[in-house]
Amino acid sequence: MAKHREEKTNVMRTLEQRRIPYTAHTYPAGDAAPDGVTVAALLGQDPAAVFKTLVCRGASGGAYVFDIPAAATLDLKKAARAVGEKSVAMLAQRELLPLTGYVHGGCSPVGMKKPFPTVFHASVTALDTVMVSAGRVGYQIECRPADLLALVGAETADIIVD
Repeated sequence: MAKHREEKTNVMRTLEQRRIPYTAHTYPAGDAAPDGVTVAALLGQDPAAVFKTLVCRGASGGAYVFDIPAAATLDLKKAARAVGEKSVAMLAQRELLPLTGYVHGGCSPVGMKKPFPTVFHASVTALDTVMVSAGRVGYQIECRPADLLALVGAETADIIVD
């Protein structure tokens, strides 16, 4: 009988190469990627500990990555201030894959085609563990926030709508 092998994503391989402990989670995914709150519910997790990854383009033309709790809304003005831009706007969905290597609903702050300035919402530092996409719809990883922030060189700031 063939032995079942756990399917690994590039995010998981990156964490293993860096010897960062993590727990992999999977959830059922259909044709459309579920929103972050649904992902949290499917995994039995608090939406405050499941972060979604959003990519924006600044007024200067640079790309920025923002990770916020699943139920939160990114405050574009706060986000722009956090990265020193006059303004930022959400990246068009059609630009996501060519820029990052990830599809909508499977975007992870880990393992993008190239590193981008990354900001996590400040609440991440109060968590024991945080979950982010593992780089594919239906896959999440859970790890210590300090490990994740160090890996991607992220800053923290208040970047959500109050």
